[in-house]
Amino acid sequence: MSDQFPKVDPSPIINLLAVEAKLVLPPGLPEAVCVGPDDDKFLACALASRTKFIIGGDRHLLNVSSYRGIKIVRPRRFVDEYLKKREGS
Repeated sequence: MSDQFPKVDPSPIINLLAVEAKLVLPPGLPEAVCVGPDDDKFLACALASRTKFIIGGDRHLLNVSSYRGIKIVRPRRFVDEYLKKREGS
């Protein structure tokens, strides 16, 4: 449990990641995309793993907003716009 969020138990998410996560060793991007060069590795990994979303709060990634079909969104937007729609379907 986190000291900052004592009522939040991250164990279910960590356990899911331990079972379902896949290691991806992506090649680098052919060109720099983000202002912060360290952020391009997340785009490269998303491309290599064929993911549809990068969910986070990094401003350099959020400024890109999308790259080659990968949407980059904040966690709240992902929950509100994508997860809640799935629940209603």
